[in-house]
Amino acid sequence: MTDKTIETINPLTEQMLKSYPVMSDKEAMDVVENCQKAFLDWRLKSLDERASVIAAIADELRNSKEEFAQLMTDEMGKLLSDGREEIELCASICDYTAKHGPEMLADEEHEVPEGRGLVTYSPLGVIYGIQPWNFPCYQAIRYSISSLMVGNGVLLKHSENCTGSGLLLRDIYERAGLPKGLFGVLLITHDQSDAIIEHKLVRGVTLTGSDKAGRTVAQKAASVSKKTVLELGSNDAYMVFDDADLDLAIKTCAQGRLFNNGQTCVNAKRFIVTEKNYDAFVEGYAAAFKDVTMGDPNEEDTQLGPLVSSSQRDQIHKQVEESVSKGAKIVAGGKMPDRTGWFYPATALVDVAPGQPAYDDEIFGPVASIIKAKDDEDAMRIANDSRYGLGGGIFSKDVDRAVKMASTYFDTGMININTYSIASPDMPFGGVKDSGYGREHGEVGLKEFVNVKAITIAA
Repeated sequence: MTDKTIETINPLTEQMLKSYPVMSDKEAMDVVENCQKAFLDWRLKSLDERASVIAAIADELRNSKEEFAQLMTDEMGKLLSDGREEIELCASICDYTAKHGPEMLADEEHEVPEGRGLVTYSPLGVIYGIQPWNFPCYQAIRYSISSLMVGNGVLLKHSENCTGSGLLLRDIYERAGLPKGLFGVLLITHDQSDAIIEHKLVRGVTLTGSDKAGRTVAQKAASVSKKTVLELGSNDAYMVFDDADLDLAIKTCAQGRLFNNGQTCVNAKRFIVTEKNYDAFVEGYAAAFKDVTMGDPNEEDTQLGPLVSSSQRDQIHKQVEESVSKGAKIVAGGKMPDRTGWFYPATALVDVAPGQPAYDDEIFGPVASIIKAKDDEDAMRIANDSRYGLGGGIFSKDVDRAVKMASTYFDTGMININTYSIASPDMPFGGVKDSGYGREHGEVGLKEFVNVKAITIAA
């Protein structure tokens, strides 16, 4: 044991929830070795056997929905209703993987000169995931379920803010029949995490977090020749074209910015509106934000709960103030409330331009950046004028043209047209540029951490 502890804090009450001892180096290494031992048996299970356990995890998640949703609300301030939806999304990921995984991972026959070829998808070994606090269940489910379906073992270092959620997920997995030790939760420091990456039994690393954290982890993994999948946040642009349904755009863009208290990698963050619609959009958007009900995330009528920490709130306010000092104007919110709980109001900025944090950087909270474009083509130029490229969207009544603009010109990984959504089990999730690389979900995501074996048999 060490004398270091992890403390989880309720962002609504600012009171400590629980204290957890940080693992010693030996305890952490024991988790890795136990995962490897469990993997050696798990890899021998048939695809259908693995799928049946994953289907059982879906059932157990739904059985534990209220308990898990409440814990997420307590640990990071998520609206209780959003927590329930998160658990259902996670269960649907398990449903999808259990149903389609065996078929997607089945051996493939290929014709080769003077013989026949066989492609198999074999497990790699132990996969290490480093995950953030904003979706305490989903972030861990997203990479672990696909890895377990493939036959890998899984390690999780969750954000300290949601330590309890990581441990609860482990318990749910094991209650559903997952072998003990196959999903190992590590309560460790960043220095200890580097040692896990370097461990000879760890075969791949995935991280969801900031672009800075991603570069650090990728460099460490590359130094020991290990594959990484990185999802590193974004500054997602939603474009409102000349022919957009303005009422739909305003409503959807407001919801897209405030989802999960504005703390989502794929929140709608930049709103690029053509001159034709700009004034009306700003007026409608500001009105929508001024009507947002901020309060206790446990209450049904609350639309915006507290942020995860005081440091998170302070950082957001600093970014707003710096943007204003460089020319942006506040049309809604922007004032730090004087109350218990780490709240920040729904805030909308206009006159957003390059050089301001609201234009250049990700603001991980309920702050919207509204930017004027000359026309649709100029909107696309501005949308691509970002070091990020995770998600984004287009509002246009000409859907065929919007699809062509999205597929041909939009330099980002995921695009919504006339809607806002965060993830679907059957659609690849991931980005480009500083938003990272690799994909999760769907067949592409399922096969990120596999050994694709080419076997050639003589005729």
